[in-house]
Amino acid sequence: VQLQASGGGMVQAGGSLRLSCAASGIIFSINDMGWYRQAPGNQRELVADITRGGRANYEDSVKGRFTISRDNAKNTVTLQMNSLKPEDTAVYYCYAQAPYVYWGQGTLVTVSS
Repeated sequence: VQLQASGGGMVQAGGSLRLSCAASGIIFSINDMGWYRQAPGNQRELVADITRGGRANYEDSVKGRFTISRDNAKNTVTLQMNSLKPEDTAVYYCYAQAPYVYWGQGTLVTVSS
């Protein structure tokens, strides 16, 4: 089982980035998919997740700025991040629950002021 994340990088405040994550080698249907992030010195926190049926949930600080989506046929999950702020700087990890939780390798997002 492998989750491959991509799309991180450096952007100025107010800019946008799009993170993608593709899951492979998972035999069972994937239930929830989503993204966590971890900033230096902080605990990992949920950013957004989405059910197989498409119901999305967001952490309060990203509501209205981030949009999560998924393609069940391709086993992919995407996080569109707009109006980025310096406090969004973190390593972002995707995950998939099927039924165990599998994690991607993390992708660094850096937002400069």
